[in-house]
Amino acid sequence: MAEWKPKRFWTEARAVALDDGHSVHLDGRPVKTPAKAIFRLPTRAMAEAAAAEWNAQGEMLDPATMPVTRAANSAIDTIGRNRAEVQEMIAAYGGSDLLCYRAEGPAELVARQARDWDPLLDWAATRLGAPLVVTAGVVPVAQPADSLARLDAALDAVSDFELAALHDLVALSGSLVLGLAAAGGAAAPAALWSAARLDEEFQAEVWGRDDEADAVSAAREQAFHDAWRFLGLCRAAD
Repeated sequence: MAEWKPKRFWTEARAVALDDGHSVHLDGRPVKTPAKAIFRLPTRAMAEAAAAEWNAQGEMLDPATMPVTRAANSAIDTIGRNRAEVQEMIAAYGGSDLLCYRAEGPAELVARQARDWDPLLDWAATRLGAPLVVTAGVVPVAQPADSLARLDAALDAVSDFELAALHDLVALSGSLVLGLAAAGGAAAPAALWSAARLDEEFQAEVWGRDDEADAVSAAREQAFHDAWRFLGLCRAAD
C-alpha cells in the first residue's frame, strides 16, 4: 500500500502580524502546530521564512523540506511544554563533551584536535566562565561542577525558540560547547561543523571514503546549517 501524504490544500501562504508576535496564514486561515497550538513566532523574518516553505510545496506536503516550520513546531509543542526536560538533556552533553575527549594517536590527529578544539574550549572558559578538563582516550573524566552550572546557565538565558535550535546544534555535533559557540558567534557554522566532523574526516582520509556515510554526513551537515539559520531567525529585528 502506498504511503499516505497530505495534499496541498492552499493557494498562498502569507506572514501575518499578531498582537504578540507573528504567524502564517494559508489562504487567510491560521496555521496550527501538530498539537493544535497557535503557530506564534517571535520575529517577522521567521514568519516570512516559514511562509516561503509553505509556498514552495508541490502537490504533496513534504515536511522534510520545511526546517523552519518543523523547528518552530518543536519550540511551541515540545519545548514550550517540557522546557526543563529538554534543557536537562542538552546540558548533559557538557559532562561528556566531544571536545574534551582526545585521541591518543596518531600524532596528526592529536594535532588537528588541538588546533580546532582548543580555541572552542578557550572560548567557553573565557566567555562563559566554564573551563573543562581535557583527557586522552575514552575513560570518562569528571568536569568541574561550577563549569557545568555555567553552561546550564547559558541555556537558561535563551528563549524556547533558541533552545530548539541549540538542541539540534548540540545533538548533531555531540558538543554542548560547540553548540553554544555557534549561538555565541564564536566561529562560522561551516568551521564549527568541520570541527565536529574532525575525527570522521580523518578516518576517511586514512581508510577511504564511503558513499553511504558521506550521504548521511551531508544530510546532518544540512540539518546543522538549518539549525544555525533558525537561530538567526529567532534574533532577527522586526
